[in-house]
Amino acid sequence: MYSYPYQKDQLISPTKAVFLGLLCAVWLLTGLIGHDPWKPDEASSFGLVFHILKNGDWLVPTLAGDVFLDRPPLYYWTAALFAKVFTPFLPIHDGARLATGFYMGLTMVFTGLCGRELFGKSAGWASTIILIGSMGLLVRAHLMVTDMALLTGCAMMFYGYTSVARRHRLAGFLIGTGIGIGFLSKGFIAPVFFLAISVALLFFPLWRTRNFYISLGIALFSMLPWLMIWPVMIYMYSPEFFAEWFWQLNVGRWINHVHDAVHLNTLYYVSILPWFAWPAFPLAIWAVWEARKKLKQSEEFQLLIVGFVVMLLTLSLSTTIDELSALPLLLPLSLLATAALFTLRRGAANALDWFGIMTFALLAILLWWGWTGLLVDSPARITQLLKDYRPGFEPILQINQFWIAVFVTFLWMVLVWRVGRSIRRSVINWAAGVTLLWLLAVTLWMPWLNSGKSYRFMVTSLKHALPAKYNCIYGIEVGDGQRAMLQYFGNITISKRPKQDCSLMLVQGNTAKPPVDDKVNWKKVWDGSRTGDKNERFWLYRRVK
Repeated sequence: MYSYPYQKDQLISPTKAVFLGLLCAVWLLTGLIGHDPWKPDEASSFGLVFHILKNGDWLVPTLAGDVFLDRPPLYYWTAALFAKVFTPFLPIHDGARLATGFYMGLTMVFTGLCGRELFGKSAGWASTIILIGSMGLLVRAHLMVTDMALLTGCAMMFYGYTSVARRHRLAGFLIGTGIGIGFLSKGFIAPVFFLAISVALLFFPLWRTRNFYISLGIALFSMLPWLMIWPVMIYMYSPEFFAEWFWQLNVGRWINHVHDAVHLNTLYYVSILPWFAWPAFPLAIWAVWEARKKLKQSEEFQLLIVGFVVMLLTLSLSTTIDELSALPLLLPLSLLATAALFTLRRGAANALDWFGIMTFALLAILLWWGWTGLLVDSPARITQLLKDYRPGFEPILQINQFWIAVFVTFLWMVLVWRVGRSIRRSVINWAAGVTLLWLLAVTLWMPWLNSGKSYRFMVTSLKHALPAKYNCIYGIEVGDGQRAMLQYFGNITISKRPKQDCSLMLVQGNTAKPPVDDKVNWKKVWDGSRTGDKNERFWLYRRVK
């Protein structure tokens, strides 16, 4: 392995290690509890968890009464276990969301271990700090989504690859287990990562070693139980369910997606990375540029570049292209960015530092200004915009949250002033700024955010409008997540019975105009939506004849 300047860097002091650990803990734990399942991703995820808790069916993922085999159930199992353990202390959905904190905590640990293994003992904290500073990770790392378990599996896989030279047997086990976790969380995307990365690395002479071959063999045996147990159990339970999961929702969907190549959005991830992976993205580019003449002697850069390219190509050709799916790309970028910290010019590091300080100071001021304007009903333009966006929202002063927000704002100002000059200062200040904004959002703005992202208030309104007696509710275009929230908040089940058998009908649409014109057979008795949502509306109809 090529010797770089950062490998000679001394360990950080115990005091700084404690401070960085506290920063990571605050970033991780803030926002995991205290709000309802949010649209769109949390609603459907929690619906699957709620079915496990309500019916005790751990094998077949089921959403609001319908089998839902889009993704394997590892994350849902974990969330259900957390919900069971913490139900005496927390609402079910908050307890379930702690599974995200569990997986994200593991991701942070394995990312730090990767940085330490690749770039020396002082680089572990830097890798984790850069990861949590990524703009695209902040909100998503605190939501109830299966992608967090996939991210953990990928982080474990990368740590396995980095450990091949020193502990090849353990490395193989970590690679295989990481891929297994990824598979049982999101499907075949993780095994594809492993296969493509491993084959690509064999093109580099430095990776064609006996240790690497042994690690790959152990990895294959380690992942087999993860890849076989649940699919075999599904097949034994219902061959039809297995065929639907394997052929229709995975192999067949991908083949159809590739055939429909005209609609492939292959440049989507390239277009979002400059902000989604900021500041890791520009730092990673700088690191690769600085090491361009040393790549043939550097296993670490070969691994990270190959990992990033493979993930980018695989995700760009997958059937689901969205911001959540981009999360694995943050791992190789954060590790590459770690190398850049030790070769970055002082002027560039200071520029990034001051850009972060000024940006987060301005955003913090806006958050305080907007919140104060709502509280005192200021005539300022920003207040009117916020009120128009959430019509009917009534702000209240929550004393405990207010003083926490004051304290963390003051603490951030002291931190910015007191952090010593070091190669890590810019990314520490950036991560601290991201944490400040998230804390302000959770303490000051959570009621406002929850009023627009939760279905609780809409479902409560609908429940009050239901007649005392009815046989069933037929649904038209009602989404999976919406059906789950109807069941959770209102114990309202959308029936599978034929339309003509039901006395009520619930319709979901995206316009203000009622979608049902049959006034002879159906009478509208209610309509509503989430607060401020102009793109999603519901109508309830009662059969009149």
